Amino acid sequence: MIMKDSAGYSVSGAAPESLAAYEKAAGELRCLRGDPVATVQAAIEASPAMPMAHALHAWLNLLGTEPAGVPAARDSLRTARALPADERERGHLQAIELLTDGRWRDAARVLEDVSAAWPLDALALQAGHQIDFFIGDSRMLRDRIARALPAWSASVPGFHAVLGMYAFGLEECGEYSRAEDTGRRCVELEPLDGWGWHAVAHVMEMQNRGRDGIEWLRADTGAWSQESFFAVHNWWHLALFHLEQGDVGEVLRLCDGPIFGARSQIVLEMIDVSALLWRLSLRGVDVGARWEAIADNWEPVAGAGSYAFNEFHAMMAFVGSGREEAQQAVIASLRSAAAGVGDPASFARDVGLDAALAIQAFGQGRYAETVRLLRPLRSYAHRFGGSHAQRDLLDLTMIEAASRARLDGLARALTAERLARRGQGDSGRRLPSFVFTAGLQKRELAPQA
Repeated sequence: MIMKDSAGYSVSGAAPESLAAYEKAAGELRCLRGDPVATVQAAIEASPAMPMAHALHAWLNLLGTEPAGVPAARDSLRTARALPADERERGHLQAIELLTDGRWRDAARVLEDVSAAWPLDALALQAGHQIDFFIGDSRMLRDRIARALPAWSASVPGFHAVLGMYAFGLEECGEYSRAEDTGRRCVELEPLDGWGWHAVAHVMEMQNRGRDGIEWLRADTGAWSQESFFAVHNWWHLALFHLEQGDVGEVLRLCDGPIFGARSQIVLEMIDVSALLWRLSLRGVDVGARWEAIADNWEPVAGAGSYAFNEFHAMMAFVGSGREEAQQAVIASLRSAAAGVGDPASFARDVGLDAALAIQAFGQGRYAETVRLLRPLRSYAHRFGGSHAQRDLLDLTMIEAASRARLDGLARALTAERLARRGQGDSGRRLPSFVFTAGLQKRELAPQA
C-alpha cells in the first residue's frame, strides 16, 4: 500500500511510523527548529526503503552550505537512487545530485518543475527558496512561491511557511508593504515560524525602522529563538536594529550572548558574527579578542572554495585578527574556484574574489583600492548570494573606505544615495553620515592609499 503525505502526494516505501517521523522532520525544517536531522533519521530507521526520507536527510545537509554536508548528502543520494521512486521523488533526487555537483542554478530549475507539477510539495518549495537565496535570485525568491500559492490555503499543513517564504521574496523584491503584511500573517498562523519573523525583520531593516524592528523581535523572543536552529540570525537582526540606534553596549551584549556566546562553528552563524564585528569595526568600535575567537572557528572550513559568500565573511575574521596566512589561503581558494567551472566558479569570479580582496585592502589601509574593487561590484553583488541586508556590508565598507581615502565627493554622494534608498528612518541618527563623519575624524591616523 502506497502511503500519502499531508499534501496528498504518494510517498514510496513509507509505513505509518516512518511517514509520521518524516512529516515531523519536515515540519521542524519549515519552522527552523528542533532537530530535523535526528527526526528524519528515525524515519529512515523505520523505513530504509523510503527515498523521500533519504532526500530530506540530504537537503538538511546541503542547505547549510557546510563543506562537510556535501559528502553526507551524497551518501543519502546514493542510497535513495537504489530505491523505487515516483516522478516527484526522482525530481528531488535529481536536484540533490545537481547541487552536490555544484550546479546550484540547475538544481533550482529542476525544483521549479517539481513545484509546478506538485505545488503542495512544501519541501520542494523550501529547498528551492533556499537555493534562490544562496544564488541571490530575488525574483525567484518571490515568484517560485507565487506560482504555487493559488494551490494553498490555511487548511493545508505548512501554509504558514509558504506565507513566510513569500514574505521574504516580496521583501527582497522591494515590495515592503505586502511583505510585512504577509510575514505578520505567517506569524499569526504559526508563532514558532522563525522565517516569518525574519521576513518582517528584513522589511524593517531595509526601511531603516530600527525602533519598529526592536519592538517586533522583542515582542516574543522565545517564539523565534527557543529550540530554533535559526535563532542566531534573528538575534543578529536584533543587534543590527540596536546598532542603528547607536546602542553599542547592547550590540556587544547580544554578540557575547545569544549570537556568539556558544562559540558556534556553524557556517551560517559564523557569517553573522563576522558581519556584525565588521560593522562595529567600521564605526570605530574596538571589539577586542572577539576577532580571534571567530577567526579560530573559520580556520578549519575557510578555503573550501565551494561558496564564495562564506569565504568573503571568513576574510573579515582573518583581517580583523591580522592573520595574513589565512587571508592568503582564502584568496588562493577563491582564485582556484574562479578558474574552475560551474556555479562555484561564477560566485568567486563575478564577486567573491574582488570582494575578499577589497576587505583585505581595507585591513591594510589601502582604502582607495578598496573603493576601486567594490565600486563595480555593487551593481551585481547579488550574483554571489545573500540578502540585501547582508550585502549592505559592501556599501558600508565602500562609504568608509571612500572617506578614509579622502574621496570626499564620492563619500558624500554614496551617503546621499544611501539615505535616498533607505531613508533616515526612526533612529534620530543618520547612519551613513555617522560612518562618513567617523571616517573623517580618523583621517590623521589612516594610512595613505
